Amino acid sequence: MILASNVVASSVVASNSWLWYATRATGVIALILLTGSVVLGITVQVRAASRRWPRLVTLGVHRNLSLLVLAFLALHILTAVVDSYAPVGWLSVVVPFASSYRPVWLGFGTVAFDLLIAVTITSLLRTRISARLWRLVHWAAYACWPSAVIHSLGTGSDTKQPFVLGVTIACVAAVLLAGVWRLASGWPEHATARLTAGATGAALAVAVLVWALVGPLRPGWAARSGTPAVLLARVQAPASASASASQLPALPFTTNISGTSSTSSSGSGTTTVTLNGAGTASVAFQVVISGPAASGGGVQMTSSQVSFGPTANPRQYTGHVSSLNGSNILASATDSAGSTVMLSLDVSLSGSASVSGSTMSGSLTASAP
Repeated sequence: MILASNVVASSVVASNSWLWYATRATGVIALILLTGSVVLGITVQVRAASRRWPRLVTLGVHRNLSLLVLAFLALHILTAVVDSYAPVGWLSVVVPFASSYRPVWLGFGTVAFDLLIAVTITSLLRTRISARLWRLVHWAAYACWPSAVIHSLGTGSDTKQPFVLGVTIACVAAVLLAGVWRLASGWPEHATARLTAGATGAALAVAVLVWALVGPLRPGWAARSGTPAVLLARVQAPASASASASQLPALPFTTNISGTSSTSSSGSGTTTVTLNGAGTASVAFQVVISGPAASGGGVQMTSSQVSFGPTANPRQYTGHVSSLNGSNILASATDSAGSTVMLSLDVSLSGSASVSGSTMSGSLTASAP
């Protein structure tokens, strides 16, 4: 049970709403586009160009890609806020760490969004502001991208999915390689500043890697990341029900039962009574008793079959009736591993037992031999 709880806590806590799927898809696309924009921005900075691909083209693609990032971010934010599954309010769109849903990690996304808005606005007003101010704000793009990556790892419900994890690794690798290219281009000019920037970038990359390995990529992150308890409960409830449906309660136990009884007769004079039932303790059983019809009703048992198990595996144990005394049935059944369970059923039929399809109720006790 403890293992099951851990698995639940580490699993995806997500809605089935199309809005939630749209949020996740646009988030991944926005990260890919933002990575492309950062790499192209670095390419512009190192003045890489060729006759077929002049620097002006790179600059134009970089600008248009940045606007496309904003478009997908708008969809990402809109669908996240409108979807009522997770409490992501409008305030948390612009104010970092104000959300009640994974506040720290969603806050990094807000930081990235605010920085990107600042970069975009100053870029549109570049001819109206000083080059120094524009450059100062534009450096914020280097903080925007890692904030987006941390937000994606910490908040994303698909972080451990192979495709999403592969996309994240590819984005990180692309920016790291572009960063090394930027630092190496023009070396040894501003060597101290380049070494400081390189060491800072390397330290940040290692810190994020270590955090990802002990955090989002480890079981239990959904609970530790600040997911509201009510959302965790929505996932744990069906999982607990599924677990109880696949396991027997600890022996011995008694449960109330209900089901149906049917009777059939063959041309040779053999009468068969079949009891199909289920217990309130998530167990199910079938008892088949065959023999000549009794003069006072019912059947004189000459053969029998019994199956019993949890609701998800009702034939886990199979065996035979060992004693039949009116409405009291004793049986033993064995599973594939050789474990035996003793069953005692006290059943009550509504109406005559000979009436096919009558309802049945009573109790069942299961115990070890």
